[in-house]
Amino acid sequence: MASTAIDVEQSSLNQRAVGAQPSLDYENEKTGFNDGQSSSEEKPGKVWRPEDASQPFPVEPDEMEETHQLTFRSLFVGVCLGAVVGASNIYLGLKSGFTFGPQLFGAIFGYAILKPLSKAIPESTILGKLLGGPFGPKENCTVQSAATSAGGIGILFVSAVPAMYALGLLSDSPKKDAGKLIALTATAGFFGVFFVIPLRRYYIIKQKLTFPTPAATAFTIRAFHSGTHGAVTAAKKTKGLIYSLAGAFIFKVVGIYAPGITFDWHIGWTLYRLGFTSIIALENYGWILEFTPAFFGAGMLSGLNASWSFLGGTVLAWGIIAPSLIATGKAVAKPISKEYPLFSITSLSFKNPEVFLEKPSPRYWLLWPGVLIMLLYSFTDVFLSVLPSLISLIQNHGSINWRSWFKKGDLDPEDEDQTPMEDRVPTLWWTGGLAISTIGSIAILSTLFHFNVGEAILALVLGFLFSFIGVQSAGQTDVNPVSTVAKASQLIFGGIGKSTGMKLSAARIFNLSAGVVSAGSAAQATDMTGDLKTGYLLRAKPKNQFIAQLVGSVVAIFLNVGLFILFTSASKCIISPEKYTTCPYSAPSVSAWAAVATAVSSPRLPVPPTSGYTAIGLAIAAVLTVVAKHFWIPKKYWPYIPNWNAVGLGFVVPQSVFAVAMGFGSVFNYIWMKRSPSTFDMYMFPISAGLLAGEGLAGVFGALLAVAGVDGTVFGTAIGCPGFEYCG
Repeated sequence: MASTAIDVEQSSLNQRAVGAQPSLDYENEKTGFNDGQSSSEEKPGKVWRPEDASQPFPVEPDEMEETHQLTFRSLFVGVCLGAVVGASNIYLGLKSGFTFGPQLFGAIFGYAILKPLSKAIPESTILGKLLGGPFGPKENCTVQSAATSAGGIGILFVSAVPAMYALGLLSDSPKKDAGKLIALTATAGFFGVFFVIPLRRYYIIKQKLTFPTPAATAFTIRAFHSGTHGAVTAAKKTKGLIYSLAGAFIFKVVGIYAPGITFDWHIGWTLYRLGFTSIIALENYGWILEFTPAFFGAGMLSGLNASWSFLGGTVLAWGIIAPSLIATGKAVAKPISKEYPLFSITSLSFKNPEVFLEKPSPRYWLLWPGVLIMLLYSFTDVFLSVLPSLISLIQNHGSINWRSWFKKGDLDPEDEDQTPMEDRVPTLWWTGGLAISTIGSIAILSTLFHFNVGEAILALVLGFLFSFIGVQSAGQTDVNPVSTVAKASQLIFGGIGKSTGMKLSAARIFNLSAGVVSAGSAAQATDMTGDLKTGYLLRAKPKNQFIAQLVGSVVAIFLNVGLFILFTSASKCIISPEKYTTCPYSAPSVSAWAAVATAVSSPRLPVPPTSGYTAIGLAIAAVLTVVAKHFWIPKKYWPYIPNWNAVGLGFVVPQSVFAVAMGFGSVFNYIWMKRSPSTFDMYMFPISAGLLAGEGLAGVFGALLAVAGVDGTVFGTAIGCPGFEYCG
């Protein structure tokens, strides 16, 4: 899913629209999009492909003229829908590192809300001037633009920001740091938004990159607004989304109060209580069955390759390696019960990693192979994917008319961008905004995080450079790897911290703050560029989209800080993992960011030798696999090649439930696609997105219940939970 910019641990799992992409057997002559039903307008024999979306849709003879594309209602509904996705992503990201993007969600729900409203309220009334009037595809594009930006930046609060707390670098409560967190988030958010305009011109107009999810979003919007047929399609998709969202929400809320009965089935514990004592190993190594709608939906979107690579990595790490480590004494488990043979293998200690050098927990031991696999695999894959384009850019550098990016005046007939000059983003807007955000970012980093001016500028420059990699990758493959690639900033700033003789705590916060800025700004720029692709296909005004993106970004900054405070107030184990033996949020991205910050700033590399050797061996295997894939293996066989990024994620996530659920979800999706392609095209994305959003919103609701003191720990039942303790 498009912004679904998934984190380092997530990037190749979230194919963003690979699953949501319409697998068309026919192209609708009027819309270019198959809604799963036959129609007199369908043109047999032509298959729509994402790479065909290189030019704006042709103007239809009966196309409505939209005089108001940027409206109060479109901004309000868009930021609300983005907030829904943002809230869901904080929950999902803390659970497993997985997030999903708001584009298609915003497009579908935006239509469902505003189309009936525009018809119900007369435009002649005062209220109608705000909420009424015709609602067309370009205004629908504004809705999803606001949703995309409002649902962004959450990636920081499931990775680098909580890693600062896990390392004890900030105060003991995010509430006390609210101002500092808002400032740091604004640094990453606004800087990324302002330099998307030149990225739009190069990657969308010049290179004509596909951007599969944004292209699918544009086709979806166009289909919805194509007369009665489109309205029927939209109504069906909306119902599928609403029903699945409501069902997942209710099921998860019920599970908050009876987790061992409805949500988590602790099979090993149950069989142990029935007399099969040796089976308790299933419980101790995290092999339980969890009926999680969100990750079933995630498996539907990610597909067989990514989901089963994730499951394979999980089996290897937690079904084979972890028990072997305990059996051979290479790692130790922590007893958690005096009455029962229950122990924990997931404890972490970043504040004192020296303890884990000799006696690591399995989770700490497995963390290093997982991180190195994902880093080298992503670097190699991105490098080999974008290398031809980079070579072309270097070769054609002299032929690119850079002045045309800034010029004003009449349209040049030879200019590939035929957007009217009055509809483009004025040069002063983005250059002035970029200058102001740069100065503001330098001031924030210098005063609050002890950067000097040169170091602050370097962090911003790295974010700018990483955005080129992110946009190129997302435009070609629909995968946003910037959080993985931005680990390079941690390596760079780790070297700076050591060379300047910083104290350990100062070096770590210096490292992570730089990572926040570079990763956050690059992720924001990548998502916004994809968003502009949707507008380009629909012939929407870039100026309007830019304003919607700025409005959504403001909301995202305060929304995500508030949600982070809510979740950490309800579950303090998120920011203090070493104090708790169990936690409902495994926060794998947090572990990865904290591990890299610890490694690059420590005088002695805090990696157990056997873990390090294993990490090097598996990372080499991952790199060789990527090289073989790009140079020797035909593309038709690529779906059978393991996704090493997902394999590495299996090492980092200490629970099997997410991989198992995604595996089942991907199989269900594959069977559905084969057995009923028409209903698959119609309902697959709405249902999977509803499952993700429904459980995510239930997680937010559960956090509110916990803060209010009325959650399952107070009024729930412990039946089915190990040790007769509440296990939600």
